[in-house]
Amino acid sequence: MDMLLTTGQAADELGCAVTTFRRLVHAGLLPGISKRGVRVMTPLSVVQALSARRDAPLQQLGNSEIAVLRVDAAQRVEDADRDWIGFAADLTPDDLLRALRGWWRCDAASTAAGGVLPVTLSGYVVAVLTGLECWEKNTQGRHSFPDARLAGYVTDLAAPHIAITSSLESDRRLAQLLLGTRLASHSGGAIAYVTTHSTVG
Repeated sequence: MDMLLTTGQAADELGCAVTTFRRLVHAGLLPGISKRGVRVMTPLSVVQALSARRDAPLQQLGNSEIAVLRVDAAQRVEDADRDWIGFAADLTPDDLLRALRGWWRCDAASTAAGGVLPVTLSGYVVAVLTGLECWEKNTQGRHSFPDARLAGYVTDLAAPHIAITSSLESDRRLAQLLLGTRLASHSGGAIAYVTTHSTVG
């Protein structure tokens, strides 16, 4: 029988903050979650699977730098063009795309130049956006990418299980390359810029 870990024990096992692990729970990315009173329990095998996720092979991308969108678990918002902001595994692809394609403070031209926008939650790639060639800017200085495509997203991070949502071969390749991998980034805002160490570009 699989040992169950508290949220604190799971976070310790992964070497991350408790709040970081809770985001994965709240986003519905972990199978086998159960509750004992107010405690959320996670199977040890799930935590070990997270620990074994490989780093994103950024050197296989064709650009020397890409933007990374760092999000929280999905929350409802009252916006004209979206019902949610952030990521949840049970959102429909349409809701997920609207939740992720804007509005973010970023260098839109640099974001578009990377050709792909991995979306990370707690340091794991949970969705991949492409089609970033066009952008809009609002009065608060935030940008949106109205033509962005959702190439794919993760429904279970432990396995991982991924859903490919684009019919374009280039999108499908990027989604399969990046989804479910670890991708560390550091930024004071939602968008970070990461060097790929690619020899192409």
